[in-house]
Amino acid sequence: MASRKLEDLLPHVQTKAEQFLSECKKADIDVLIYCTYRSYEEQEAEYAKGRTVAGKIVTNARGGESAHNWHRAFDCVPLLNGRAQWSDNELYQKIGAIGKRVGFEWGGDWKFTDKPHFQMLDGMTIKQIRDNGNG
Repeated sequence: MASRKLEDLLPHVQTKAEQFLSECKKADIDVLIYCTYRSYEEQEAEYAKGRTVAGKIVTNARGGESAHNWHRAFDCVPLLNGRAQWSDNELYQKIGAIGKRVGFEWGGDWKFTDKPHFQMLDGMTIKQIRDNGNG
């Protein structure tokens, strides 16, 4: 099962994730981080959604192609009164801005929009990270 633990992120990514949560709290936004590290097998299962298994396509990344596989990403959702606000674009814009301000790349800016996703690649591509073992 994919991890929710911040400790499963690389140390510098964990520090930035903690800063992100702190800044969200200062902005009176409650956020749940629901996925950090994901194994190749778990990533392949996510990739299968909407392709070979029922559901909506949620990722274009196969196993080994996601920052989650390299301890460099987390997925989160803003909460309101303890309930996930999956479709609240305004809240996602606010947390996206906070994430970018503390140093993350935000999936909400991508062509294949992934608003819950934040990653830190340190100026490398996933291929460079994979080829160099920089997980």
